[in-house]
Order: sequence, then C-alpha cells, then structure tokens
Amino acid sequence: MSVEVCGWGQSNAGTPPGGPGIPPRWTSSAKCGVGTALERTSRVWFTLSHGILNEVYYPQIDRAAIRDLGLVVTDGRDFFSEEKRHASHAIEPIEPGVPAFRLTNSCVQRRYRIEKTVLSDPERDVVLQRVRFSPTQGELAGYHVYALLAPHLGNCGAGNDAFLDEFKGARYLGARRGDCVLALGCSAGWAHGSAGYVGDSDGWQDLWRNRILTKHYLRADNGNVALTGEVPLAECGGEFVLALGFGRTFEEAAHHVMSSLNKGFDSIQDEYVKSWRAWHIGHTPHAESGNRSVHLTRTSRTVLRCHASKQFPGAMIASLSIPWGFAKGDEDLGGYHLIWPRDHVEAAGGFLAIGAHDDALRAIQYLQSTQESDGHWPQNMWLDGRPYWNGVQMDETAFPILLVDLARREGALDARDEARLWPMIRAAAAFIARNGPVTGQDRWEEDPGFSPFTMAVEIAGLCAAAEVAERQCENAVATYLRETADAWEAAIDRVCYVRGTALARKHGVDGYYVRVAPPDCADASSPQSGFVPIKNRPPGEDLAPAQEIISTDALALVRFGLRAPDDPRVLNTIKLVDAMLGVDTAAGRLWRRYNGDGYGEHDDGSPFDGTGVGRAWPLLAGERGHYEIAAGRTDAAIAISRTLEAIAGESGLLPEQVWDAGDMPERELFNGWPSGSAMPLVWAHAEYLKLQRSLRDGRVFDAPRQTAERYLGGRSRGSRGFWRFNHRCRSMEVGSVLRIEALKPAVVRWSVDGWKSLRDSPMTDSTLGVHWVDLPTEELPAGARVSFSFRWQVDERWEGRDFEVVVNHADSAYTHTSELADVAKQPT
Repeated sequence: MSVEVCGWGQSNAGTPPGGPGIPPRWTSSAKCGVGTALERTSRVWFTLSHGILNEVYYPQIDRAAIRDLGLVVTDGRDFFSEEKRHASHAIEPIEPGVPAFRLTNSCVQRRYRIEKTVLSDPERDVVLQRVRFSPTQGELAGYHVYALLAPHLGNCGAGNDAFLDEFKGARYLGARRGDCVLALGCSAGWAHGSAGYVGDSDGWQDLWRNRILTKHYLRADNGNVALTGEVPLAECGGEFVLALGFGRTFEEAAHHVMSSLNKGFDSIQDEYVKSWRAWHIGHTPHAESGNRSVHLTRTSRTVLRCHASKQFPGAMIASLSIPWGFAKGDEDLGGYHLIWPRDHVEAAGGFLAIGAHDDALRAIQYLQSTQESDGHWPQNMWLDGRPYWNGVQMDETAFPILLVDLARREGALDARDEARLWPMIRAAAAFIARNGPVTGQDRWEEDPGFSPFTMAVEIAGLCAAAEVAERQCENAVATYLRETADAWEAAIDRVCYVRGTALARKHGVDGYYVRVAPPDCADASSPQSGFVPIKNRPPGEDLAPAQEIISTDALALVRFGLRAPDDPRVLNTIKLVDAMLGVDTAAGRLWRRYNGDGYGEHDDGSPFDGTGVGRAWPLLAGERGHYEIAAGRTDAAIAISRTLEAIAGESGLLPEQVWDAGDMPERELFNGWPSGSAMPLVWAHAEYLKLQRSLRDGRVFDAPRQTAERYLGGRSRGSRGFWRFNHRCRSMEVGSVLRIEALKPAVVRWSVDGWKSLRDSPMTDSTLGVHWVDLPTEELPAGARVSFSFRWQVDERWEGRDFEVVVNHADSAYTHTSELADVAKQPT
C-alpha cells in the first residue's frame, strides 16, 4: 500500500479494508455513573461502565453519539490489555451528589493503574477526562497507551465517517454523520492515529495482532467505524486530558475541545461542582436513617436531574442506557432514552418529594406542550413530542392529572397555575371518559383489557379532575366525572376479581385480582374464562388463561385510595403475589412483575432477545414499601428500603431488574446485583425518593386524597348500572339507575316489557365528547329486562341492533371491546 505524508505524519493512503464493518452494537446497559453539567450551554450527557466512558449523548439527551471511549495498553511486543476487559474497576463521585467521577482501573496482571476524573464542561459541548497512567511494573517508556473511540452519531452505529484532521495546528480524531460531528483531542497531542472499520481495519484489531499501531488510515467512510490515537507518554509523563467535543462542523467541535483544554481542567471542575452544590441546597435528604439511605437519596436526586433535557425544559427520559445494549444494534433506535409519560410523571413526583418544585413545574409544563389534540399522550416519544411507539396506555393519560393534583397539595402550584393547566386536565379527563376504563395496553406495554392498576389510576385521575373542574366553575363536568369514576370503581371486582379457581384453592383464598382481564377481542368475556397473550414468550407459551396470571399491580388499588390495605380481596391477592412472584435474593426480598413474564435474561444468562425470563424489579419493592406504610407496618417498609440500598451498592444506581438466579460470573450476573437491563432506571430512583418521603411523613406521599375520601370513607354514592360500547354490562343490581353512554348524540329508545311499550330518552352532552342518559330503572324488580337501541341524530339513522341489560342480584357480566376500535361502528 502506498504511503502519503500529511499533518499527522506518514499515513496509509487509500480506503481501509473491511468496510462497512461488522453490524454495529451498543454496549453494556449496567452503568456505574451518569453525569452532565446543569448549564444549558452544555448539551452533552455521559455514562460510565467497566471503567470507561460509554454512550455520550449530544446534542440532545435522546440522541446517543458514541458507543464508548476507552484505553488500550501495550508494550509494543507481547503485552496487550484493554482497560474495560483486563482491569478491575473502582468508581466514586468526586463529591457526594456531584455527578463527576474518579475511576481507578487496575490491571489484572498488575502491570499498570489508570486513574481518571470524568465530567463535562458547563460552558461547552465537551466531555473531559483527566487521566494518569502509572506503570506498576517496568518504566513508563516501556508502554504505549492508545485511546479507542467508537462513534455512533445520531443514535446509529452505521453510516458514520471517521477521519484524522487538524485544527489550528492541533491533531484531532474526528467523526461525522449528517450535521453531527465530533472531535477527540488530547492535551499532549496525538503521536499517531488511524481510522478503520470495526472488525477488520480498526485500531483494536491492529493492536491485538501487532501490539503496536502499524496502520495509519486517514479516513473510513460510511460504516461502523472506529478511531485510534496514541498518547505521547514521554511528552506528558503519563498525565493528560482527553476532551471529546461536538458541533455541527469539525471546526466547531475542534474549537470546543481547544477552548476547554485552554481553560484548564481544574477551573472547569470548580464550576461544575459549584453548580451542583447550589442545586442540592434546600433538597434535604428525606432518608429515614443511616449512611446508605442518605447516599442513595442524594444519588437518586442527582440521577433524576441528570436525565432532564436542556433543549426541551422539563422533559425527562427513562434511562441513559439501552437494555442489553451489547446485544442490540441500530434497530433499537430509541433504547430507553425516550420519554414515557408514566416514567416522566413518576420522576416529577420524585422531584416534589424532595422539594424540587421548579423541576417538577417544568415537567408539568412539558406535558402541557406534548399532549395530543385528543387529550392523550403517546406511549413514548422523542423530546419534541413525536411518538416513537404508538400504543395507548390509559394510565399515561391519567397520571399527568394526578401530578398536577400532587403539585398543588405540595404548594408547588397556586390557583393561577391550576387555571392555566385546566385545559390540559380537561382534555385528559375527556379522553379517559371517552375511552376508559379499558386500556389499549397495560402499564407493562403488553396487553389490552381491564387492568387493576390502570383502572385505579384512571378513577383517581377522574376524581382529581372533578375537583379542579369545580374550582373552574364547571360543576356539571365535575358531577359527570365523579359519576363515571363511581361506575368504574363499582366494576373493578366484576372484571378483575376471580373466585373459586384452582389457584385460589391451592393457596387457600376465595379469590384474587388478576393481572388483566381481556377485552372481548380475546377468547372470552370475563377473567374467569378469558385468555391473555403473554408477550416475550416463545410460540406455544404465549397465551394463558387470564385467571392464572397474577401481578403486583393490584397494590395500586390501595395506593390510589380505592381499597383499604386490610381489604380481604387485597390480602388474598398479596398471598398469591408473595407465593408466586416473591424472590429472596442476596440483597433481600424482591418481586417479579407477573408469572410467565418473558422480559429478561434467559435461564442460561444470555440476553433478552425477544424472549426470556422476567426478573425481579426494584421499583416493585418500592411500591410494596408504600403498601406496607399504608398498612401501618413501617418496619417492613424500612426493611424494603434497606434492600434497595443494598442493590444500589457503592454506585448508588438502581437497575430496572435484578438477577435473581444463581451466580454466573462469566456473564457478570450475580444474585441480588443488577441484570443486563436498564441502569439507572429513573422510575426506580423516583420510587425510592417517594418511599423515603413517605417514611418521613408516616403516610403514602403521593396517595390522592379524593379517592380515599370517596371510596374508603363510607359515603353513599347510590347505585348505577353503566353501559357503553366499550363496557357493555349484561346485568345490573336491583335498585340501580341504568346509565347509557355513546360518543355521539342520540335518542335512546327503550322498553322494559319486550318492546310492547316504548320510551324515547334524548342523551345529554357531557361537553367531554361523551353523551349520556340515565334511564329510571331503580324500581324494576329482579328478572326485569331493559331493552334499548339508538337513533343517531347526526345522520338520522337507527343503530340497527338491540341491546339488553338484565336486573338481578348477581355480579354483572361484561363484554369488553375497546371504544378506540369500536369508533368505526358509531361515528364520532
């Protein structure tokens, strides 16, 4: 191959072989540190794992820009060591609550030690690493140290251009994809460098084969590329600063790097620490006791703040990680660096728990700006509000209402704020009223139907919205929302509680709440006989009777004020939950989501690949802790808090899931330690913060007041049957008024004597997109049948079919069909 001379010295001309490289992959999701500067002038977020820099996000928190950046050490002859694979790793924050970190990587062969301090520049789009390389065998002159950088600009490993270039006389490793460019500079300069395609001509391959960089390619275009630069150890004495900068052009990125290096690491660190110290002032830890509690509380506060956007104030992503990233490529474009409205609200609740009202208010304002025109929020979304997945989860529409209610109770909102937010609340409540109580997906993003968790959040949201409606002088709306909530609350046991099953007999209970009751698009119309799909399971194992699937979700009925903690139905369900989902780990007692869950590693420890085995979730332990507080068992809640602190360990980070099987060191899986799922998970940290606040207050911090007063206080609400196209009751109790609802105006023609006599009752417009009428059926005896049909007023036509509700003393049976699908049958 010919050789050319450039500003980098002698370089191999031509294109490096192996393009476009092997299929790109992300890296470990088990982070040991995440960080960012608080200033909006710094648009970079960094993550750490295995002693090196992992994904860096730029220019927004939902866009990963690199896979990783680490060091390789050789002696130029027969020694090769990659610090992420061939060293032990230790990490600590430079100061409690400040997301800047000291990393110490010690060679397993005891040849060297690498010490790093990692942070970002508050004024620029630059991540800095101050590095000290110290030989523990031999002399400095006997070693070579190389930086290896894997660009993944714009959330993609493919289609990147890597190159070597100069700016103002300094050498840089550069990469470009579209209008996103990076530059990696070294305070000591670069002795040599190369660009290549991963798996063939990248620097790692060259160093592994030759123990020294023998190829010096100037560029590798349009592929999965890597950059390698040799640090001139002799010139810097083993101490240097690596600066990774970003911009829209190479010159801009290089300028940021040069400016940061010129300012000096110490000066930048002082500014970084000062800002974080100021943010923590006033956010006193609510830890119940003990250093571990204070440590995890402080770290959890920091984690929440690190996951907040700067370009879209208030937006908070779920995690700065990609679950099982080392086994995933560009097909998982979003990872967990997306906004899930549920996780977003949970994080905002965590801010309220620590008194960070400004952060919580920004989160509410972000929700106000990303609500869809029909009142709901996307299943998840990019920062600008564009949906990523398009499912509809009804709890994600109710949670923002509850967040506003909690913020007002905490004094973060006043009457004027609430008035400005009323249009958002009204639209969300209207969407719930039109489409609930059935959900297109449960909170685990899998199954449609009637979920105890979703129904609890929906009902609480309607009650909270009704209270705001009264304060906004919309009393008719308030009345309608409460009556709807009452009807749905009365239906929970009919659609979600089963009795007399084999599982009930096995565990010595009369019944229990199921995970989800299927809509009528499933194989049956009640949880006693219906089937639900089990996602993430192999073919043949992906369908199960609804009555056989148990979940922790029923605890929401207590947390959101619909059932007392000592309600026999709740206690029965908990007995099954503990027997079937509880797992004793080295960290303590934890719980899985539901039996048969497939979202997790396989039994052999291999990563989730569309199927697997669901593991224990720390956030579920936090939810159980809140239940124990509601039940008056503070000691049990403290024990759960201790378990979460044991899981977090020295890093202070909580994962999505914990490995709950035997140790597998070869896969880095240890019982009671994080699995390969997302870490940190913002939702888990928010749940921990709320648990600490609840322990301090002696009550469940985010429990809504309205539902507890309405459903646990013994207030009489009358009896009402409830029929709509997505909730077709077949029977109602004696003494009930029958409410009939539709999504468009109609006259209901009805009869109680088999159509021998007829009555026409026009529907009332709720002003929420629902039309309703109450039929005076409270005097009908058991066995009476109410027959009815509709004359649609918009197009002046009859429905063309009749419906019937029977009056009796038995539990109502339901036919369930999502009104989102049924809308085609009755134009809106």
